[in-house]
Amino acid sequence: MTHIDAGAELDPVHPVPVPVSVGGLTSAEVAERIARGEINDVPVRSSRSMADIVRANVFTRFNAIIGVLWLVMLFVAPFQDSLFGYVILANTGIGIIQEWRAKKTLDSLAVIGEARPTVRRDGAAVEVGTSEIVLDDLIEIGPGDKAVVDGECVEADGLEIDESLLTGEADPVVKRPGDQVMSGSFVVAGGGAFRATKVGREAYAAQLAEEASRFTLVHSELRSGISTILKYVTWMMIPAATGLVITQLVVKNNELKDAIARTVGGIVPMVPEGLVLLTSVAFAIGVIRLGRKQCLVQELPAIEGLARIDTVCLDKTGTLTEGGMDVTELRPLNGSDEAYVRKVLGALGESDPRPNASLAAIIEAYPDAEDWRCTESLPFSSARKYSGAAFSEGSGVTSTWLLGAPDVLLGADDPALAETGRLNEQGLRVLLLARAARDLDDPEVARGAAPAALVVLEQRLRPDAADTLRYFAEQDVSAKVISGDNAVSVGAVAAKLGLEGATVDARHLPADREEMARALDEGTVFGRVTPQQKRDMVGALQSHGHTVAMTGDGVNDVLALKDADIGVSMGSGSEATRAVAQIVLLNNSFATLPSVVAEGRRVIGNITRVATLFLVKTVYSVLLAVLVVCWQIEYPFLPRHLTLLSTLTIGVPAFFLALAPNKERAKPHFVRRVMRYSVPGGLVAGVATFVTYLIARHHYTGSGSLGAETSVATLTLFLISMWVLAIVARPYTWWRVLLVASMGAGFLLVLVVPWLQDFFALKLVGVTMPWLAVAISAVSAAVLEFLWRWVDRRFPA
Repeated sequence: MTHIDAGAELDPVHPVPVPVSVGGLTSAEVAERIARGEINDVPVRSSRSMADIVRANVFTRFNAIIGVLWLVMLFVAPFQDSLFGYVILANTGIGIIQEWRAKKTLDSLAVIGEARPTVRRDGAAVEVGTSEIVLDDLIEIGPGDKAVVDGECVEADGLEIDESLLTGEADPVVKRPGDQVMSGSFVVAGGGAFRATKVGREAYAAQLAEEASRFTLVHSELRSGISTILKYVTWMMIPAATGLVITQLVVKNNELKDAIARTVGGIVPMVPEGLVLLTSVAFAIGVIRLGRKQCLVQELPAIEGLARIDTVCLDKTGTLTEGGMDVTELRPLNGSDEAYVRKVLGALGESDPRPNASLAAIIEAYPDAEDWRCTESLPFSSARKYSGAAFSEGSGVTSTWLLGAPDVLLGADDPALAETGRLNEQGLRVLLLARAARDLDDPEVARGAAPAALVVLEQRLRPDAADTLRYFAEQDVSAKVISGDNAVSVGAVAAKLGLEGATVDARHLPADREEMARALDEGTVFGRVTPQQKRDMVGALQSHGHTVAMTGDGVNDVLALKDADIGVSMGSGSEATRAVAQIVLLNNSFATLPSVVAEGRRVIGNITRVATLFLVKTVYSVLLAVLVVCWQIEYPFLPRHLTLLSTLTIGVPAFFLALAPNKERAKPHFVRRVMRYSVPGGLVAGVATFVTYLIARHHYTGSGSLGAETSVATLTLFLISMWVLAIVARPYTWWRVLLVASMGAGFLLVLVVPWLQDFFALKLVGVTMPWLAVAISAVSAAVLEFLWRWVDRRFPA
């Protein structure tokens, strides 16, 4: 019977096992595979391609409508009536440039944050880019590493892999040589190596990973809300525009070119063309601003999501505390010899090739005993809270040791627990060294273990953590510290940082989701939380209507990061956490988080604010078209008039208002919030303008009457639109007042400068009608104030 080694493969052409050296491929073998195209060439993109950006900004439904109307106007009307087309060109160009800048920022940050797996080549371990892995590469993996290609396990040292992101099964799977390793899974304990059997698009999770890492502008309440609004606008436009065309070209026996110009003048303002552009620009500028602070936004809606959070779950280690620790004290128990205990700790440190922060501090404090040999090891797991190793000591004696949480390894009545509690209250971390009476592969290896010493560790607090927690408190965002460490110790650390609230041992939390949610609402600090509990806690908070952000850097945070509304990972965190998080803080600074929240609030709050301006215009444009059709009269405006109004009352001010600071927490129901102001505002503006126009038609007579009627109608509409702008710009600051005043001064300039009067066909005739227009505008402004306040009371957001 022929035995085929687990580290061999059957070549499809030559059915003879191809051996894989423990030293990995040679340079020549790598070159051969590259030449054959057997390389991990999945195009993982952090952003849209330039072609996609141009396509998304140019080929839109409304650009097509405006484009056709613009071409018509170029042939039948003066240059000034086709100005709206040039505005669209400028807007589209701005959108493309800003998104291109955002793409460059994202791509450069993605390179910084990109995982570099360790592969063995020519007998040495080297780090390579994910795209440089070839078929049959031997890839080393340890805690927190993600499998980037499919493979077959060749070496395993207590290797446990979590495949929950692929299978939904939360329990880690123990891997042994010969077992399959799937791309997209990640290591939670132990280490080992696997051989790449499928690379590129053949890998199980390759397509999934590519889709997940794409720059996206969809799947956010803001953008879906805008899409809903645009859908309704389209349906309103079709009958209104059709009626307008018939009225202007058939019912009224006007000169053809003038009729076409007034028809286009009625259709163009119905299109809220700048709203989509402004949203894209605001998001893109947000990405650029955060990129300058070394914050990688992997999905654009994450900016919006963070603006909506009301609860942030913080993992203590790596978030409130820095990664490193220091051993401050060693307390032997039960008469143990301190010199011997030091040897055990040194040997334990040497037994783990990938030590966590606690073990790294122990390695630094206690050198390895060279005459001790590790015969078996049990890597640390956040689920069991301890690690272990079996040794052949220099004297030939064998011993098995465990190192982990005292409250897990000790019995409830052990006197050492009281001492541990006192140390925890000081914010110190305590580990117990115990001699096991059972073999490491025994499921109950911890039972009957004899305590030997307490190892006291001091965690380094992040200097910026207190200020960040204070920021969240001021912004009415509830902070919950969720940690796998001892609850008392975590509570003491939180207290040092000024975080107040009840401390809870998660082992006593109810399993029922509703009861757990109530406990989470009451508590602030939670210790001894298992990875599955972290996930359950996020779900419980969400079930009570909370929008949850989760921060973390370790593999025990992955499941919770994935389920949270927004996952935030540290740049130095495990590859698995960076892969599932929407936001990666590349500078590892928790203090960056307020900037991200502030940026999200700025974008969402301001887009909600300026969307009202755009949609008021759409509502009054549709209403005016309907009224003109019903009365069967000339449309009051030429395209040049509405270009001027849109620029001064919407375009320019909206750009500045969209980029202004805004600290208000984003609220849900975007469409309802915008429409409850836009509909009454648009109705008042449309009715007041049409009333002024009808009165002017009876007041003016003669050959130039239509121009005079148009001018007073334009004045009325401008004054009401300015009042809408003044309401939207509140609360006032010096620059907001200056902005509104500048727009008013711009219109006044057009009215008093002769060549601008001619260019925009605006000339106020007489005194009676202009002052009547001002009076109607003043009454309309008062009605607007009343209506908007009534809406606030009747339909609260």
